Amino acid sequence: MTPAPAQGGLSLLSDLTPPSLERTWFTAPHPTLPIVATCSSDKTVRVYSLTNFRLLSTITGGHKRSVRACAWKPHVQGESVLATGSFDATVGIWRRWDSYGREEGADSEAWGLTGEAVADTNETNGDEDEEWRFAVLLDGHDSEVKSVSWSASGMLLATCSRDKSIWIWEDLDDGDNNFETVAVMQEHEGDVKSVAWHPTEECLASGSYDDTIRVWREDLDDWGQVACLKGHGGTVWFLDWEGVDTVPATAGVESESEQPATSLSTQWRESRALSGPRLASCSDDRTVRIWRRLPKEHQQQEGPPFGGSGIPSIIRPTGTDETWEEDAVLPRMHELSVYAVAWSNRTGLLASVGADGRIVLYEERFVGGTAQAMDTDTPSPRELPTEWVVVGVVDGAHGIYEINHVAWAKRADRGRVEGKNEEVLVTTADDGSVKVWTVGR
Repeated sequence: MTPAPAQGGLSLLSDLTPPSLERTWFTAPHPTLPIVATCSSDKTVRVYSLTNFRLLSTITGGHKRSVRACAWKPHVQGESVLATGSFDATVGIWRRWDSYGREEGADSEAWGLTGEAVADTNETNGDEDEEWRFAVLLDGHDSEVKSVSWSASGMLLATCSRDKSIWIWEDLDDGDNNFETVAVMQEHEGDVKSVAWHPTEECLASGSYDDTIRVWREDLDDWGQVACLKGHGGTVWFLDWEGVDTVPATAGVESESEQPATSLSTQWRESRALSGPRLASCSDDRTVRIWRRLPKEHQQQEGPPFGGSGIPSIIRPTGTDETWEEDAVLPRMHELSVYAVAWSNRTGLLASVGADGRIVLYEERFVGGTAQAMDTDTPSPRELPTEWVVVGVVDGAHGIYEINHVAWAKRADRGRVEGKNEEVLVTTADDGSVKVWTVGR
């Protein structure tokens, strides 16, 4: 089935070929190279080029059941390191030498991703498979591993499972592929579906079948829960953090304002500095929600936030360390469970996908009256009101099939505009297909 005509400039660029013959669960863009890794029910991970959308290598032999999740380790030079989580209850660490001794970001040539090699590659290089080394197997979970995530530093790996636990492992980086178990957290009352590290801090968020989101931090060498966010009315399937520098669009700000958009953006960043990046979540209740942490000095004095959702918005943590509030409930656009959300670090656009086969694209905008709130030296976030609007929809994006995951990646094909920071959206579905979409602004 051909995807329905897109709204808001979402257009199909290409499929990644050849696809898996079984369900694909997850796609992880590499942090520096124009490649992605996809996880499949056929027990493999496929690595594709984002320059010509063709298969580069297939990673096999490490897991005995479906590979549910994967994540590239950041800040690695000379090689690529991939963590995989499987329904066989294990976590695999894979390594591949890229271009030993080169500077980070110069590895594209080693993958055959530059120059004419990109245009003329018509077949998969079978030698690539042998270059992936299954470095270590992390064993500890009692049931299916559902999500894996590297911390911003790349030193910690978080994994979660159907066994209701979250494990944190430290990569000792000693040249012998040794990992040490740092913590095992078991406060969730159900299957833990997703873990996601804060973009700059050693702070971990998790979403679960128990309908809650929990936030974890280390205190005196002991990891513990610092907040429990309640608001969803069903399983929390996925989490994604906001980029550090994202700012709402200026569309909707009253034209009479004498304040330039740059000034508005500056005040937004200042007002959010103490709270830090927000967290997006999606659920079986068909909603996408945004959460933010209250600065400690505001936790006791602030009342209900601007534009409340009707649900008690101040979420009191089970611990005493942090208080989080529900910042927004995005327009309800999904007819079935929402399985994944992706928050663009470059544009601030947020995408969601789910069981209804629909892709929805949202944009946060300042609303009228925002300029008047800028009279104060440092306005609080509730004095800079925003709204989320739908700017793109694709129905039947993968035909009749459910979409399991969505991710943003830097555009790398020949259609990109030189010098422009363009992005593509990558969606992953039950039919084994992975599709790449362009987003018009």
